[in-house]
Amino acid sequence: MTGLPNLLTLSRILVIPLIVGFIWYGEDTYRWIAFGLYAFAGITDYLDGYLARSLNQHSDFGRLLDPIADKLLVGAVLLILCALDHISGYSLLPALIILLREILVSGLREFLAEIQVRMPVSKLAKWKTAFQIGSLGFLIVGAAGPDWLPTVLIGEGLLWAAAILTLITGYDYLRSGLLHVTPEAEAERARRKTGATSQSAPGKSAPVDA
Repeated sequence: MTGLPNLLTLSRILVIPLIVGFIWYGEDTYRWIAFGLYAFAGITDYLDGYLARSLNQHSDFGRLLDPIADKLLVGAVLLILCALDHISGYSLLPALIILLREILVSGLREFLAEIQVRMPVSKLAKWKTAFQIGSLGFLIVGAAGPDWLPTVLIGEGLLWAAAILTLITGYDYLRSGLLHVTPEAEAERARRKTGATSQSAPGKSAPVDA
């Protein structure tokens, strides 16, 4: 559990209530403080993975916590922005798509983890994350941004782009996951399980699962 990468991941979770609180207050100064904390959270999202690889500090705790921290951050920011009408009208649709996709992928990852199948992140999913992070940053600043920069328009545009990529990557993940729930895939897992059990106890019949 210890280690700098895991501490950075934990810090990303700890700043979520602060980000939500400052957005809730709504004044320009607080919006910029919320943006600063959100930017810090985004930086830690990159740094924890980079440091885990460079320092060789990979851990099961880190692999568990990192996607949870990401989803908590995105979900909390989307919900508070929608609640305060900073995301409204037709822009609620891409926000809904992103939230539902996160639930879908979480369910897929949980199932695939049980059958010991990894679901790596695709390059397109990384682009989706980049658009998503950028859009929420602009929308957090919102009307507090400079007059010459249409922060809300840019944020909504990036949000729609993220939603389109979300649909594409969500479909790809779902299609890949469904390949492991066919009768053939289930039969293959059963054969592997029986074979592994038989090899662990040569000369004896494999026990039957209860």
